[in-house]
Amino acid sequence: MVKLTKIYTRGGDKGKTSLGDGARVSKADARVDAYGDVDETNAVIGLVRLHVSGEADEMLARIQNDLFDLGADLCTPEQENPKYPPLRIAAEQVERLEHEIDRLNAELSPLNSFILPGGSTASANLHLARTVCRRAERRMIALGDSEVINPITISYINRLSDFLFVLGRYLNNKGAEDVLWVPGANR
Repeated sequence: MVKLTKIYTRGGDKGKTSLGDGARVSKADARVDAYGDVDETNAVIGLVRLHVSGEADEMLARIQNDLFDLGADLCTPEQENPKYPPLRIAAEQVERLEHEIDRLNAELSPLNSFILPGGSTASANLHLARTVCRRAERRMIALGDSEVINPITISYINRLSDFLFVLGRYLNNKGAEDVLWVPGANR
C-alpha cells in the first residue's frame, strides 16, 4: 500500500519526475503525458460521480480504481527480471467493461444519428470524460510506437471510451433524452 507522509519533495522542481521503476524522466516525457491523460480522465469521472448514484456510481468507482492501475502500468516501463512484479492491467478488467457495455446497450434503442454531448449533467460530463479518454488513448498509442507497453492497456482505454459513451446514453433516460446531431441544420 502507498503511504504518503509528505506531499512535496522538491524532486520535480527541475522538470523531472520518477517513473515506477525509479528512473528519472522529463515531466514532458511521452510516458508521463500518457498517464497524465489517464489521470485527467479519472478526474472527470470523479465529476460525473457527483451526479449519479446506485449502479452507475458503483461502476464508475471501479473504473476510477482501474485507472489508477492503468496509470501504475504506464508509469512502470517493461523490464526483464524486475525487482518487484509491476502492477499491470489484466484482460479481466477489459472483459468486465465489455459485459457492462453489453448489458447497458441492450436497453438502448439503436442510434440513427450521431449524438451531441448534452442531455443530463451526468451524460454531458461522461462525454467530456470520453473525449479526454480518447486523448489518453492517442497518447498511449504514440508511446507504444516508441516503447514497449502492455497491449492490454490499449484495449482497456479503448473499451473505456465505449463504456463512457454507452453509460452517457443510458443516463439520458436510456437514450430518450439524447441530443441528436442534425447535419447541416444551421446552414
